[in-house]
Amino acid sequence: MDHPENAKEYKGLQVNEGVEQPEQINPYFRRKKRRQLSVNDYVEGILKGDITMLSQAVTLVESVLPEHHALAQEVIEKCLPFTGNSVRVGISGVPGAGKSTSIDVFGLHVLEQYGGKLAVLAIDPSSERTKGSILGDKTRMEKLAVHPKAFIRPSPSAGSLGGVARKTRETIVLCEAAGFDKIFVETVGVGQSETACHSMVDFFLLIQLAGTGDELQGIKRGIMEMADGIIINKCDGDNIRAAQLAATHFRNALHLFPAPDSGWTPKVLTYSGYYGLGIKEIWDMVYEYIDFVKKNGYFQYRRNEQAKYWMYETINQTLHDEFYHNPLIAEAIEKKEQAVLRGELTSFTAAAQLLRMRNEDNGK
Repeated sequence: MDHPENAKEYKGLQVNEGVEQPEQINPYFRRKKRRQLSVNDYVEGILKGDITMLSQAVTLVESVLPEHHALAQEVIEKCLPFTGNSVRVGISGVPGAGKSTSIDVFGLHVLEQYGGKLAVLAIDPSSERTKGSILGDKTRMEKLAVHPKAFIRPSPSAGSLGGVARKTRETIVLCEAAGFDKIFVETVGVGQSETACHSMVDFFLLIQLAGTGDELQGIKRGIMEMADGIIINKCDGDNIRAAQLAATHFRNALHLFPAPDSGWTPKVLTYSGYYGLGIKEIWDMVYEYIDFVKKNGYFQYRRNEQAKYWMYETINQTLHDEFYHNPLIAEAIEKKEQAVLRGELTSFTAAAQLLRMRNEDNGK
C-alpha cells in the first residue's frame, strides 16, 4: 500500500509497511459433526437424570423446525409414563415484585426442608421488535443456580400469551421424567393474562407489593380468582405496616369473590424475600393446600381438566401453524393484505376468502 505520508514534502516522516496478518481461522481446525441423537438416547438420558440430555431435550421441544417436532413428540410420549409425581407451583406477580429473588429463597427452603429435586422454568418476555429475550432470570437466582439438586431453565415467551412459553407444558413432563419432584413455573408477570400458567400447575402463587399505588390493580378479578395463595413481598423495615395493610385489603377483597371449586379459601401472607422472613409460613400453606385437595379429590380433577385444556390448545396451535405454512396461503396473504390496505376488501372478507382457499386446498 502506498502511504501519502512518505511523500518528499513530509521530511523526517517514514511509514513502514504493515505486517501481513495471518488468517483468523485455524486452517487445521475441523469442526466435529455432532452425532444425531435418537429418541432412545434422549429418553435414556432423561430417565437417568442427565441434566445435559434434559437440556438438549428441552431445546428440541422448543425448536420451531418441523423436522424436530415429530422427534420431540416421540420423546415426550415415551417419558409420559414416568411423570405426574411432582408438585407444580406457578409463581406470578407484577414486574419488579421480586419473583426471581423470592424463587431463589423459596427453592433453597423447599430443598432443605423437603429434600428431592427442584426444576425452575423461568419465562422471559420476548421483544415484539427483535423477537429476542435476555434470559437473565438465572443470574438473580445465585444460590439455586449452583445447587446440585436444582435445574433452572430460562425460556423465551416467544409471543405466547398467558405469561408462559408455548412449550412449558411439555418441559414439565420432561423434568418430571428426569426425577424432579418439585416444579416452579415463573411467569413473565404480565398482569391478568396468566390463564396458561394456571392451567399447568397445582398451586398458583401470586406475589404482590404494598405501597405502590397498585392495590386496585391487584384486586382485579381476572388474576385474583386464579390465585390459591397471595403473598405480599418486601414486608421489612419501614414497609412492614404498609405490607400488613395491603394484606388486609386483599383478604377483604377475597371475600367478594365466589368460593373456588377446590373448596380451599386462599390465604394472604406477608414476607420478605430479601431477608428470608416468613418463608416457612408460605410453604406450610402450599403443602397444606396440596394435602387438602388430594383428600377431597380436586387435585386429580384439576390435572384431568388441565390435560383436556392442553389438548384443545394444541389443536388450535396446530391449525394456526398449518394455515400460515400453507404455500397457497403464503402466496395469497400478502395480496389480500394489500387489498385491505387499499380499501378494496374489508378485513373480514379477506380473512373469509383466505380460509375458504385453505379449505378448498385441503379438499383436493
